[in-house]
Amino acid sequence: MHKILVIEDDPRIQKALQRQFMLEGFDVIITGNGNEGVAAVQAARPDAIILDLMLPGMSGRDVCRTIRQSMPDIPILILSAVSEVADKVLLLELGADDYVTKPFSPRELLARVQVALRRRRRDEPAETARFGNITADFARMEVRKDGALIAMTAQELKLLRYFIEHAEHVITREKLLIDVWGYNSYPTTRTVDNQVLKLRQKLEPDPANPQYFRTLHGIGYKFVGNISN
Repeated sequence: MHKILVIEDDPRIQKALQRQFMLEGFDVIITGNGNEGVAAVQAARPDAIILDLMLPGMSGRDVCRTIRQSMPDIPILILSAVSEVADKVLLLELGADDYVTKPFSPRELLARVQVALRRRRRDEPAETARFGNITADFARMEVRKDGALIAMTAQELKLLRYFIEHAEHVITREKLLIDVWGYNSYPTTRTVDNQVLKLRQKLEPDPANPQYFRTLHGIGYKFVGNISN
């Protein structure tokens, strides 16, 4: 069951949206105040948010900006009587996923929420991946080779996942240090080389002639594999 948060101060719209979304099996949470809406996001962790622009307590713009700081991926759909293009562009820049102008059809809004939720599922990184004789389950932090469990450190799993999510991309050692290790000033790129060597030793059919974790001399690495989920 998807959980949706409606931040809207008009009781008629609250009732119409609650009725429409509950009929489709949604768990609906309603608040009528901007500050209460921000608190409800943190407490309920909804799957999507419908947000009115004109709210008591905190404006919809500020609510949207605040939510985006802590939950960058949650779909936010804006409701407003304002229809000027400039306002729509501003809201999208603040992080809103869609914009519906009042008056609106609750069924149309439902359809837009469902599209946003499907898009979010597509964008989420897969928890499992398979290539060659390797199976990785990142939720369980397990990697198997020909069905046998391979001992992996947390950092090796993080690096493997990054390679899989950026398959076929050329990645410099410096970028790997920033994105995987989080270094803003890197101590040495040998850190990356040593970790890639360990991945090859554990996962490659022939570590001396790598099939998956390939070196691009003078640049970095590229992961090559026919990945399935």
